[in-house]
Parts: sequence; structure tokens; C-alpha cells
Amino acid sequence: MFGLGPSELLIIAVIVLILFGAKRLPEIGKGLGGAIREFRNVRKDLAEPPNEVEQPLDTAPVKSVAEPPAPRPLEAKLTDAVIGQVPGVKRAMEVKDKAQKIKAILQ
Repeated sequence: MFGLGPSELLIIAVIVLILFGAKRLPEIGKGLGGAIREFRNVRKDLAEPPNEVEQPLDTAPVKSVAEPPAPRPLEAKLTDAVIGQVPGVKRAMEVKDKAQKIKAILQ
């Protein structure tokens, strides 16, 4: 497993326990598990070809009332999923956005 032995994994676990505390570890595990699950779902969706049903052509033209919304890029879907699952990521993204705005103002 990545060339790490049991002693190295134990040391990493103790450091994580000290940094985050015992109360936040279940939240972090739940968030990471949800993010991994979302990545797997997206990967599975990309691997499966879309099932499009062929419709017979009508002679009368069909007018659409409204255009369907453009599909969101994959990166946006994954970002939203991770932000919702992992605690602290939303705050980090907000700080990053503010820093980019300040940088743009200063330039």
C-alpha cells in the first residue's frame, strides 16, 4: 500500500488524531467517503455510453419552446460534490476567491 508499513501508518494516524481531534475525525471520514463515492459515480457515468433511443422522423417540424440548459462541466460537478462533503473545503474556496479578487484589484 504505497510502500508504507504498519508503523508509518500508525504514526500518520496519530498525527491526524492530534491535528484534527477525535470529534472531527468521523466528519472528515464521512466527507472523504462521500467524495470518493461521487468520483466513482462520475467515472462510471463517463464510462457508460449514453443510451439514446432513435426516434422516427416526423414530416412536421417540431418547434422547441425553450432551449435545454447547457450541461455543467465535469469539473464544476466534482467541485460542488467535494465542497458539500468535506468539512473546511467550502471555507477554503471562499478564501481563495477573495484572494483572487484582491489580487485582481491590486493589479
